[in-house]
Amino acid sequence: KFLKNLHREDEGQDVIEYALLGAFISIVAIAAIQAIGPIVQGLYEDIQTALEG
Repeated sequence: KFLKNLHREDEGQDVIEYALLGAFISIVAIAAIQAIGPIVQGLYEDIQTALEG
């Protein structure tokens, strides 16, 4: 019985670890998108200006 409970606790720990990892990846992705956004916007504005003549 102890081993069964120990196995269940490990599964719960794995779920928490995956949730934390997913949250960390999401935070990093959001930060990267916010950092790159103005750069991409500037490139599109440069292209638009060049096409307008």
